[in-house]
Amino acid sequence: MGRDLTPLFDPKSVAVVGASDDPAKYGHAVAAQALRAPGRRPVHLVNRRGGTVLGRPAATSLTELGEPVELVVISVPGAGFEAAVDDALACGARAIVGITAGFAETGPSGLARQRAIAARVREAGAVLVGPNCLGIADNTTELYLASDTFAPGGVALLSQSGNLALELQLRMAPHGLGFSRFVSLGNQADVTLVDLVEDCARHEATSAIAVYAEDFGDGRAFARAAAAAGKPVVLLTAGRGTASARSAQSHTGALTTSGDVVAAACRDAGVELVATPREMTVVLAALKAKSRAAGRRTAVFTDGGGHGVIAADAAEAAGLDVPELGTAAQEDLRALLWEQSAVGNPVDLAGMGEQDPHSYAATVAALLAADEVDAVLMTGYFGGYAASGGGLGGGGATLAEGESLAAREIVGHWRATPKPLVVQSMYPQSPSCRTLVGAGIPVFRATEDAARALAAMSAPRQDGPPGVAPLPAAAAPLRDAGYHGVRGLLSAAGVPFPQAREITDEAELLAATEEFDGPYVLKALHVLHKSDAGGVALRLAGRDALLAAYRDMHARLGAPAYSVEAMADLTDGVELIVGVNRDPRFGPVAMVGLGGVFTETLHDVAFSLAPVPAARAGQLLRGLRTAGLLAGVRGRPAVDVAAAADVIERITEVAVAHPEIAEIEINPLLVRPDGVLALDSRAVLA
Repeated sequence: MGRDLTPLFDPKSVAVVGASDDPAKYGHAVAAQALRAPGRRPVHLVNRRGGTVLGRPAATSLTELGEPVELVVISVPGAGFEAAVDDALACGARAIVGITAGFAETGPSGLARQRAIAARVREAGAVLVGPNCLGIADNTTELYLASDTFAPGGVALLSQSGNLALELQLRMAPHGLGFSRFVSLGNQADVTLVDLVEDCARHEATSAIAVYAEDFGDGRAFARAAAAAGKPVVLLTAGRGTASARSAQSHTGALTTSGDVVAAACRDAGVELVATPREMTVVLAALKAKSRAAGRRTAVFTDGGGHGVIAADAAEAAGLDVPELGTAAQEDLRALLWEQSAVGNPVDLAGMGEQDPHSYAATVAALLAADEVDAVLMTGYFGGYAASGGGLGGGGATLAEGESLAAREIVGHWRATPKPLVVQSMYPQSPSCRTLVGAGIPVFRATEDAARALAAMSAPRQDGPPGVAPLPAAAAPLRDAGYHGVRGLLSAAGVPFPQAREITDEAELLAATEEFDGPYVLKALHVLHKSDAGGVALRLAGRDALLAAYRDMHARLGAPAYSVEAMADLTDGVELIVGVNRDPRFGPVAMVGLGGVFTETLHDVAFSLAPVPAARAGQLLRGLRTAGLLAGVRGRPAVDVAAAADVIERITEVAVAHPEIAEIEINPLLVRPDGVLALDSRAVLA
């Protein structure tokens, strides 16, 4: 069930330590907010000078109160924070909100102080939010302990930025959205993002969880909590650049950025990942509608050709499909519209809206009723008749009244179907559009916002999120991280390799030719990126060619050891790369993609948290840009994707069972019509 945060969100009493009459101090703002609901619970103000604060008597210490306090907010200078925490625990506090800064964010000594404080809080059976946070609020329990007021609603915002909360409130208001809770995460010394996600998932008044986080702490635990939440989680994060990949020693590590890892975790957990506060608002507005599409087939409906084609492009860019409507659906629309209307998709009234505003509602009804349509995006001038007193062609109040009636009819048609309807309007604040918003239909000014909202309401292309598996117990550590040691580890897990032998001189090389026939491959071992260094020789027909290649390679590279291998039949094969990189926040992350010498050039790769079940691996492979190669092109046969997916599962299971391995990969993994062979492997120990 997770940690009990009831004392944090619904305490029996509250004290603000550091309450002040000075408007420049944070203790002033928090105290003023706390006093907004004095009848809900006792609110005590504490200031070391005593006197009055905000017209109320202030105690000089918590001890002076003479009664237990369940939640204590501490906003005092850093030097006095530890003593204030001890006083709070001595007075029976079960929850502490630490506003004071100057701890882990300042360096090692501050981190040590923070850890010691958090340990004391946990030993006392209490919980601590912060330090270095901006407070909390819960509109459902009238708990106001942040510097600002938040409009009530169903969104729980867990944020490392106070200003972001203010911006979201401004953006959310036109969509009828508000907050159930606000928590400033601070340094997460005790109560973590994971704890809060789990608690908000249990909170009945919260319908969606919005997160802004730069530090996830245990990212995999966050992903698991989000996947299990049972309600939408929307994530905005920063710092998703390439810096984390700079020191990687494998293709997998070099190609895996923080952004890839976060995106993979979100896909696996079913989290909506957004890039800006505006996009977060768009997605939250879409999720509030609660309509969900069974698929991604979208009908675009407009009253102007330009709006229609722009919306169709935006829908496809958002990952939706805009297929041409079938004959039956087009005939139904022709029966409703006039001759010049377009009915293929986009569906365009072509001016009929000004002649008959009812045509908007009738067309929406027909599209929502069509079996081949999963969702409808209406775009253009609708809303403008009421807003401008009659529209482009005049008509005054008659057109405005007709549009208002059409808006009410659209609401009725939409409520009769489970399919999503999203609207883009040039006049989103018009009375007609407010009728739609009031009923729960999302309305946006920007076309791209409407398309993004509809994508959030549409089913993912795979059969639901794959979930986040817990990591298994660690296996015995890998002792030999050399080429043949890694090969042996993977072979024992069922990953097939060609025959091979490690050699250090010509005598051992010739002995290898007695063990298996050519053609041969010769590889220089302990050389990073062997192909680039000229450390790989292919298609060596027999022992003489192999010996000549060895002498040339050894003269150039002087490698301490080499591998002699049976040359695989590359006919009709596709080369893949499969690797796992261990991220410090999210743990092992798998990468699959087009392999061989083109890996870093084409960068056609996909990511998922490891381990990756075979079914999920198949989805990743089929989602590659070059997936057509796997299905067979230009007379080439299809390759065995199922066998490749099975090997991906085995490789990723090995990786997660060995936490001492920082990076492991097979490149290339040759996939042929009749099976799979791993042609090269490497691992880097942590």
